[in-house]
Amino acid sequence: MNKEKPKRKAEDNESAIDDPRVLHCTYRFADGEIIPYALFIPSTYDPCVPTPLMVSLHGLSRTYDWLMGYEGFLDLAERDSVIVLTPLGYSRGSWYGSRKSNPFSSQSEQDVINALELVQEDYNIDEDRIYLWGHSMGGSGTYHLAAKYPDIWAALGVAAPVPTSRDNSEVLKSFTHLPIVVLQGDQDELVEPTRIWVSAMQELGMRHEYIEVVGGDHSLVISQNRENMERMFNFMVQFQKGVISS
Repeated sequence: MNKEKPKRKAEDNESAIDDPRVLHCTYRFADGEIIPYALFIPSTYDPCVPTPLMVSLHGLSRTYDWLMGYEGFLDLAERDSVIVLTPLGYSRGSWYGSRKSNPFSSQSEQDVINALELVQEDYNIDEDRIYLWGHSMGGSGTYHLAAKYPDIWAALGVAAPVPTSRDNSEVLKSFTHLPIVVLQGDQDELVEPTRIWVSAMQELGMRHEYIEVVGGDHSLVISQNRENMERMFNFMVQFQKGVISS
């Protein structure tokens, strides 16, 4: 008996952020599905000037635009004239390709790349200043996409990442040249795996900053903490490919 292939759900396309600064967009995936993504375009955007882009990956079960509501995030992007893209990842829980057992693993990864390419077609993106970060499941996706596409990104960020394994050496070796900021609450059950990954970064000589927040949890430590959001944002945007930041 043939098993019925899993299907996307109606809630996969739901949005949560009602902010006039956020553009809610869609495109048609290769299988015909209509896939949403969200964009923030700073008011200073000039199509004649290459503009930095920050690709931002949401956590498990969250909507595609969820990160647009993180406290201070869009204000920081406006301050530094950075375009923000929040792709869905095909469905709300498909792990951006970082878990091959997920039925939508390949589509989830491809959706991020598709959305990135769409933004590059529609806007003047600075190819040397494309950043990638994610929260929770999005952190796992960031590790995976950094390892698979290491030449795209200028810098990385992960907040309370969910690693797929404690064996991180081969993953990290794929992007040792990329600066990365890691934010982790010490009251989150994921703190020990994160410490192991950060220790490996140090052993590999990677340029990294580790921010362990005393009393910090898994979610609010970044979603409702402007100071922590700013620390992550500031770390990433100082870098561009081929230029060593002081």
